[in-house]
Amino acid sequence: MTAEKTKPRPLKKPKPIPRISDAEWVVMKVVWDRGAATANQVVAELVEQTDWKPKTIQTLLSRLVQKGALQAEKQGREYLFQPRVSAEDCEHAAMRSFLGRFFDGDLAPFLARFVEREKLTPEEIEELKQILDGKKL
Repeated sequence: MTAEKTKPRPLKKPKPIPRISDAEWVVMKVVWDRGAATANQVVAELVEQTDWKPKTIQTLLSRLVQKGALQAEKQGREYLFQPRVSAEDCEHAAMRSFLGRFFDGDLAPFLARFVEREKLTPEEIEELKQILDGKKL
């Protein structure tokens, strides 16, 4: 019996996280919070929170589908929108983008500048210490 050599499977590259504008972020938060939402549900929620017209919200939903952040599935007479990317992944991508633009990708100078200028409570300082201690090798 001879062992057959199998070709190693190439690793799948993670899907790139789409860049989401501030307005698109507002729409995504509604869908993330609900897990899934129809266009009418998103419009109903955002018309109360913003001064946007329903057509503007529908345009933002369409853009998010085109970018790959949302998927749209026809259900009866309307579409159900579901996230294709997690809030956490989008937050991380946004933070990385910010760090790249303003701090050459370096986290330590950003944290130092932020902590120097913010008034932190003792509880927040302790929480930060615990987070950093958990990251020690």
